[in-house]
Amino acid sequence: MIKEAGDFACYLPASNEAGLWGVSLRAGGRITHAPGDAYPPKGHPADHAFEWEHGRVLGAWQVVWIERGAGEFASRRGGAGERVTQGDVIFITPGQWHRYRPAAKTGWREHWIELEGAVPARLTEAGLLPANCAVLSGLEPGALGASIAGLHEGFDSAGAAESAAGGLGLLGLLVEGMRRHGQDEAPLVRAVRRAERILAERLGETPDLPALARELGVGYAGFRREFKRRTGLAPGQYLMRLRLERAQRLLGATPATLEAVSEAVGFSSAFHLSAAFKARFGVAPKVWRKGQNAG
Repeated sequence: MIKEAGDFACYLPASNEAGLWGVSLRAGGRITHAPGDAYPPKGHPADHAFEWEHGRVLGAWQVVWIERGAGEFASRRGGAGERVTQGDVIFITPGQWHRYRPAAKTGWREHWIELEGAVPARLTEAGLLPANCAVLSGLEPGALGASIAGLHEGFDSAGAAESAAGGLGLLGLLVEGMRRHGQDEAPLVRAVRRAERILAERLGETPDLPALARELGVGYAGFRREFKRRTGLAPGQYLMRLRLERAQRLLGATPATLEAVSEAVGFSSAFHLSAAFKARFGVAPKVWRKGQNAG
């Protein structure tokens, strides 16, 4: 760890246990750059330090929150330059060239965290996090500052599980903040999120999926592709999974007959529910229920 006047940068070794949690904390810091100071400051490892003329490429995700001040950001995908202002988050993705710096007249104070793991990769694949380096605006500064500060405080003592929980919390704040401010709200993305809720609410009905897409203001072919990309299942398969999971809960928690359960979750008959249930869970619903009640 390097530290001076309350500012620091810390780089952590890889943890075998961290892979079990899906996200691990690899580095972080808090640095104040006075107007005119050289940027970035010395003391970073060679694979993190950079010069403005050359930029850099990282192998992990970084979240850089600008508490105060202003500056500029550039990336291969984003173009030559983008203004960064107080409260913005510079979001860095693995494998993409980028560079950023505070304005000479204002400087800035930055708080940053570096994460890696399967969870941020899955969130990116699902479209919940940006696939490219970006400047995110309009996020909640109090929550972001508290989340990053909590991760910083755990550098010396937190285990892999505690660090992973903090990392997941930070990623969740980014995802929810982007949703509130529409930064990931392409029409198909918004349609899929709404469709997930609608399908869960209408399990007892037999939905017309193309009609549902029209209700949500998108074409069915694109809706179906985006739905599968984000959930891993086509809309009809997703609906079947919801129905069978609800049926399983009803069979385990209520005395309802198989016929009543099948009607409640949208199957045309107890026979069709039984066949689908056995295909999914490997056992007929009556046998499954008897096993649950055996204890």
